[in-house]
Amino acid sequence: MAEIKGADLLAKSLKEQGVEYMFGVVGFPVGPIAEAAQQAGLPYIGMRNEQAASYAAGAVGFLTGRPGSCITVTGPGVIHGLAGLANAQQNCWPMILIGGASETYRNGMGSFQEERQVLCATPVSKWAHAIEHINRIPFYVEMAVRQSIYGRPGSTYLDFADDLITGSCDEKDVVEVERCPDPPRTQALPQDIEKALDVLQSAQRPMVIIGQGMASSRAEEEVRAFLEKTQLPFLRTPKGKGVMPDDHPLSAGAARSLALLEADVVFLMGARLNWILHFGLPPRYNKNVRFIQLDINPESMHQNKQAEVPLLGDGKAIMQQLNAALAGRQWFYPKGTPWRDALMKKAADNSEMIRPQVEDNSSPGGYYRLFKDIRDWMPKNAILCSEGATTMDIGGTQLPLDNPRAYMNAGSYGTMGVGLGIVIAACCVHPDRPVVHVSGDSAIGFSGMEMETLCRYGMPAKIVILNNGGIGPGMPEIPSNPMLEMRPNTLIYGARYDQMMQAFGGFGAYVEDVKDVRDALDQLMKFDGPGVVNIKLSQGSSRKPQQFRWHS
Repeated sequence: MAEIKGADLLAKSLKEQGVEYMFGVVGFPVGPIAEAAQQAGLPYIGMRNEQAASYAAGAVGFLTGRPGSCITVTGPGVIHGLAGLANAQQNCWPMILIGGASETYRNGMGSFQEERQVLCATPVSKWAHAIEHINRIPFYVEMAVRQSIYGRPGSTYLDFADDLITGSCDEKDVVEVERCPDPPRTQALPQDIEKALDVLQSAQRPMVIIGQGMASSRAEEEVRAFLEKTQLPFLRTPKGKGVMPDDHPLSAGAARSLALLEADVVFLMGARLNWILHFGLPPRYNKNVRFIQLDINPESMHQNKQAEVPLLGDGKAIMQQLNAALAGRQWFYPKGTPWRDALMKKAADNSEMIRPQVEDNSSPGGYYRLFKDIRDWMPKNAILCSEGATTMDIGGTQLPLDNPRAYMNAGSYGTMGVGLGIVIAACCVHPDRPVVHVSGDSAIGFSGMEMETLCRYGMPAKIVILNNGGIGPGMPEIPSNPMLEMRPNTLIYGARYDQMMQAFGGFGAYVEDVKDVRDALDQLMKFDGPGVVNIKLSQGSSRKPQQFRWHS
């Protein structure tokens, strides 16, 4: 029979396992893999930095449910790619990082860029392995895909040596494997379903918290049916945005601090009690709060706070169980309770608190005033990406979405630099939908050269930069002795990132006056390609004041 090269067999195997995109930076020894991917009909997107490429691969995993793939050169290339590997692992996004490696017969000799790459990848991934035989490549690829999507999704790593990439084997010797099926949807014990409903019915101040797990399991219809039936108030984590519409009447998002502090029963749907949810502990929560926890990962049960009712299994399947059990109960959480009234009052008070900032037309504009224009301009079906501390935090509350899997940001790992990687992933997966990215000026600097990638591939991402000249607000002017006098967080205030996009052939506009913002955004949306609107942001603008330091 005919011979098949390692690179070709890898690309063929990825394609057969449902991997839809490959990102990377070519060089020794992975160039043949990118060429093989294209020949196999697997789209390859060449990036400017391995970090951005690996961020894109993870984002594809979140958007599609099957892992995106990323290739990197040996040594430093793999080390750069580990940023995205760790980000995907912490955010529970399926991806495969494929690292080129030195020739197997030169291991330990000090080869070019030689590194112990499997060892490096192991702590920051779900599974890491070296490909050891060309004919077993399909086995390794299936294993990497299965590990990335089964149980709690995460990242996997394959080490691929040069002599195996360029080497070949007889096709008759290739190990045959089946396509890895979608993960089975496991259900909770029936008695736990009934107990969870009993606990919710016993609550005086119930609260539902919706996490990314419900988006990953495609459970939005079931979650919406459950909340419409029970009329329970809800919050969502940043990564749970869009599972329920942000402007839904049951949303307690505008009263988040009160909701967490006073709730006596919390139903945690596909979210973890990590730093984003303040670990489920006082002073953010009532010390006697009771938790119902729905999670696909048994090791995550009872973390930081013991769950009274653990619901172990797939989010969609368990919500179907809960909805079926509800059919036999004539119960919902009534309107007009002191708890619901308190949430509504707090939400109204918070809205009134920020109203002067929303209506402030002074220039340079503040966050809330600028987000008003962005909110009115952003299409309803947009994929929203966001990065940059305060820009990301405020934008997450001020830009409503009602579409699941339509929002990506720095995530649980708090990774700065993901911005244009996730934007490029969104453009690949959803070429039929507008992709909007709102970024701080510090954040855009981590991956700004990927503007060239957007222009090279004709990806029409619409980027809005809120520019306050720093990591947080910087200084109005660069002092005469910057190494001694300049605050360490300072960047050039009003730096022309828009001209950088223009230099690559995209649209660029710089805005200093609030009254010109909407016109610039409209021009950006009309432009048939990628573009940047770079808006000067008041250095005095910040999020609304918090009652206590531990609220921040």
